[in-house]
Amino acid sequence: MSAIAAKDVKELRDRTGAGMMACRDALAETDGDLDRAVELLRAKGEASAAKRAGAETTEGVVQSYIHANNKIGAIVEVDCQTDFVARNEKFVEFARDVALHIAAVPSILAITEEEVPAEDREREIRIATEQAADKPENVRERIVEGKLGKWLDEVVLLRQTHVNEAKYEGQTIEQMRQALIAETRENIVIRRYARFQVGG
Repeated sequence: MSAIAAKDVKELRDRTGAGMMACRDALAETDGDLDRAVELLRAKGEASAAKRAGAETTEGVVQSYIHANNKIGAIVEVDCQTDFVARNEKFVEFARDVALHIAAVPSILAITEEEVPAEDREREIRIATEQAADKPENVRERIVEGKLGKWLDEVVLLRQTHVNEAKYEGQTIEQMRQALIAETRENIVIRRYARFQVGG
């Protein structure tokens, strides 16, 4: 069998939220067939976030991060379903690393895409539409969608690549969350956060 392409591993991770090694193994087992690999991961419970998404989260932790200069900090609440998972080392580490990311990235407007204020989204669409006005009509819509998507990547927490790219191999916060859901077999929700900056 030929070597598994890194882009296929990335695509499978994007589609399932499963860990890199689990994705690589699934692709090896299915001879590189992405659709079958998705099914395999689902069968193994690696890509099980969808069925847990509605589960109530009444347990969790509050974690904080203060930057070394004591001028920037963040606090975040991350919830799960049971006290057992709330005390899990990886769950606590995830919450702490989300707090670190929030402290490092001042551009966050919302946790999820749905929480982005409508007026901000409309403003970005207007700007992108004006910027695309001189382009051929048949590509304008795609240009606007692309610019909006890029802006959402910058302002939506779950869409952002974690600032510690070396540790998380370029994963987004959402991919990290999905991987933790697969591992803990519980719904995990980043509930709320606050970022503080001296003089900010």
